[in-house]
Amino acid sequence: MQKIPYRAPQFQLSAFNCPLCNAFANQVWRELEYFDGRFRQSLVGGVYASFCTNCGEHSIWYQDRMLYPVFSGVESVNQDLNDDIQRDYREASEILQRSPRGAAALLRLAVQKLCVQLGEKGENINEDIGNLVARGLPIKVQQSLDAMRVIGNEAVHPGQLDLRDDVVTASKLFKLINFIAEKLITEPREIDEIYNEKIPNDKKEQIAHRDAGQE
Repeated sequence: MQKIPYRAPQFQLSAFNCPLCNAFANQVWRELEYFDGRFRQSLVGGVYASFCTNCGEHSIWYQDRMLYPVFSGVESVNQDLNDDIQRDYREASEILQRSPRGAAALLRLAVQKLCVQLGEKGENINEDIGNLVARGLPIKVQQSLDAMRVIGNEAVHPGQLDLRDDVVTASKLFKLINFIAEKLITEPREIDEIYNEKIPNDKKEQIAHRDAGQE
């Protein structure tokens, strides 16, 4: 199952994921001389609106920086994550630009809760990852979890890694959270749905007999 890549909003880009509806859509750009009584090109200059062809809403840019809506530049959280994990993710995205270290710490907390969602205790992330590996955790997911564990921990207890001004590193952690959720929660759910809804019961019985060595 191939996931459609997320494309963050970028000035004058013809298509990206809309910061208002999140859909990947074409964007129509227009330089503004006057908008909603606030901007005049003759006084301000360099003010643009990007109109989303999917939702019909607009984002406002000054030169190459988005003014509206307030947007962190990270993809939306995976909806299969538990609600409290989604809240941590969104809170982290809100403070990313102001405090990359704080965002990384919140995302580490989200990973701790994700381990609980996956059936682990959530008390020691390192032990939880080890247990997940013993259960057959794919290597790339293990590496993603360890990256979240180490980077998030260093954000709380600074050591060799300093995230105070590193928005780029912290922003990659959001992608890792969604990658982990996609591989461990979303894809298995989608496969279960296809198997349970589309495979007739007699075929399921044949498969069960095969796997039990009865054929």
